[in-house]
Amino acid sequence: MRALTWQGREHVSVETVPDPRIEEPNDAIVRVTSTAICGSDLHLYGVLGAFLDSGDVLGHEAMGVVEEVGPLAGNLRVGDRVVVPFGIACGQCWMCTHGLQSQCETTQVTAEDSGAALFGYTKLYGQVPGGQAEYLRVPQAQYGPVVVPDDGAPDERYLYLSDVLPTAWQAVEYAQVPDGGSVVVLGLGPIGQMAARVAAHRGAGLVIGVDLVPERLAMAARHGVTVLDSERDDVLAAVRDLTEGRGPDAVIDAVGMEAHGSPVAETMQKAVSFLPDVVGKPLTQRAGVDRLAALYAAIDLARRGGVISLSGVYGGVRDPLPMLRLFDKQVTIRQGQANVRRWTDELLRLVADPADPLGVLDLRTHRWPLERAAEAYAMFQRKDDGCVKVVLDPAA
Repeated sequence: MRALTWQGREHVSVETVPDPRIEEPNDAIVRVTSTAICGSDLHLYGVLGAFLDSGDVLGHEAMGVVEEVGPLAGNLRVGDRVVVPFGIACGQCWMCTHGLQSQCETTQVTAEDSGAALFGYTKLYGQVPGGQAEYLRVPQAQYGPVVVPDDGAPDERYLYLSDVLPTAWQAVEYAQVPDGGSVVVLGLGPIGQMAARVAAHRGAGLVIGVDLVPERLAMAARHGVTVLDSERDDVLAAVRDLTEGRGPDAVIDAVGMEAHGSPVAETMQKAVSFLPDVVGKPLTQRAGVDRLAALYAAIDLARRGGVISLSGVYGGVRDPLPMLRLFDKQVTIRQGQANVRRWTDELLRLVADPADPLGVLDLRTHRWPLERAAEAYAMFQRKDDGCVKVVLDPAA
């Protein structure tokens, strides 16, 4: 089959690789009909290469049609149209039954002291071949895949159940925005876009979105978000003006480890990414730092007693935090990988609604053949051509 593979720093290519096969009795094989590029894929593209091997198949946002099932794949049937959550969970362990599927005890990558295995996301999370491919082996198929209606609707109506929507929903849940309250969303990439819409849908009275890319700001504004340009506006002053001087009830950081405005950390990240793996891997694990401009902004913006919800991926182990300011302001911070299957039943009802209350059909800006994936990664990283979300089509 054809699949998008990692080959080196900022170097990915579509190659012919072996077709996946049933390896465990609760596996399934899915023929991928749509697979998206996520902002966290760009961390692999540019920063986390020490945890990848040449030829690793990338991608963790996929949906398609079930082609084959193992004997213990539960109620899943050949021909089912499914979305595949990015995290691999069993649904039966203590963590899963307590709504922490991202910490699944069956698939935890204990060798790396990491949580549940993820599709297409490094040795740290199991080195499981990803979904930017023609076919995908799905472990724990008795629980993971979400069967969606075969109703003729475009894949984009359901595809974002794999990651974007559950991540955004959890970000808002963790933000604890009171009914009629205020929330700032930092970063209006795909997660930030949907977090802003979810917050409004769930009753926030004021949703403020911050970014520096005109197309992202325009998209958010179409959905009723009050937008601020971080390059042109005094964001802190503007937010204070909009929130009676005290700041928002919550801030959602949808940026993560590669935030603009962190030049020293950016230089360190890039320097480590060029080192041989034998040096770069332990250095990242013991002394890695993130670009923290977005997190620092969140701490400054949040009102006293407010909440910061982190949905952007962070990976540093030596990040300096302003503990005095956090303590003084009594700020609560919640974060973590999305517990996808905890939220998908409720979200499926919303995305299946013909009224499209979350605007899922207004997120993708580019749908390209899988064969153009390398070009798409470069475009997405540079934010060229108004790119907000890229969906790849393996059949095109």
